[in-house]
This record gives sequence, structure tokens and C-alpha cells, in this order.
Amino acid sequence: MATMLSDHSGPEPRRWQGLEPVADGRTQALLLGSFPGLRSLQLQQYYAHPQNQFWPLLQALWLQHPQPPREDYAGRCEWLLARGLGLWDVYASCERAGSLDSAIRAAEVNDFAGLRRLCPQLKLALHNGGESYKHARQLQGQGLEVVKLPSSSPAHASWSFDQKLQSWREALSAHGLL
Repeated sequence: MATMLSDHSGPEPRRWQGLEPVADGRTQALLLGSFPGLRSLQLQQYYAHPQNQFWPLLQALWLQHPQPPREDYAGRCEWLLARGLGLWDVYASCERAGSLDSAIRAAEVNDFAGLRRLCPQLKLALHNGGESYKHARQLQGQGLEVVKLPSSSPAHASWSFDQKLQSWREALSAHGLL
């Protein structure tokens, strides 16, 4: 991958390839981020940064179903799939220095029509933050209902964990996922 020249100080932007979707025929709702952070890309795991609240939020929603430990990523993915949830990002690839959404450039959008063929029960897109939600109209065009959730990212510190949890609980409950 070629490194691009930059006119700012800090890390040089580079072209990154995103992660494959976590989805199957059971997927009814797709939790959509924008693009994986650097830690997630390094580990090839969604929401791998320990300060991201994604996994703790979902565990708090399903207290009666213990989540597999952080070391068991495949188990965590199966845990989500068993509840009708899939994971993906709106961007398949992009140029970015660091992990912030504001640094995303030249992004290529994922193939949502292809994913719909893989997931015939898919009816809902839950956007994990504002950057992802910018693509809500495209997903509505695929016949999906869309909901914007407050971002689980540590960069979205204006909402407390409890505020985020309440919003996520309302959205998943309203769609029969709790």
C-alpha cells in the first residue's frame, strides 16, 4: 500500500482495507460503524480498542446471556449472530491517518446489495454514530429501516455510558431485538 504525502504534521494517511461483515442468514439488524480504528485493523476484530464501549453496551443489554471474553472474538461474533445482529462498516476502504472519522478521505462504500442477498431477514440498519448515519438514505434505498445510535467510540465523550445504553436499549427494544 502506498503512503501518500501530507501537508500536516502527524501520521501520514494511508489506504486501509476494512473488515469482512459479521453476518449470516440469521441477521435481522446490522450494527454499522464508519470504519475500523487502527487497533481493530491490527487485530482484525470489530471494536477491539478497550476504551470503545460497543461490547460493554451490548453486554449490558443482554445481562442474562453472558458475553464471551475479549480473547474469544469468534465466540463474541457468534453471540451477536445468535441474537440476530450483524456487524459491518459503511466504508470498505479509505485513506486515513489515525483512527478518527474526521480523518477519513477517499472512502469506498461497502456493497450493501450483496449483503442483503446473504442476509434475507435483514430489515434494520443501526448506525453507530454520525459518520455511519451519513449513508442512511442509501440503506433506506435497499429497503432497510435505519436508526441512528450515539457512537460507542471513546471520541464521543459528550454522552455518558448510561445515556448511550438507554438510547441503544430503546432502539433494540423497539425492533424486537431485546
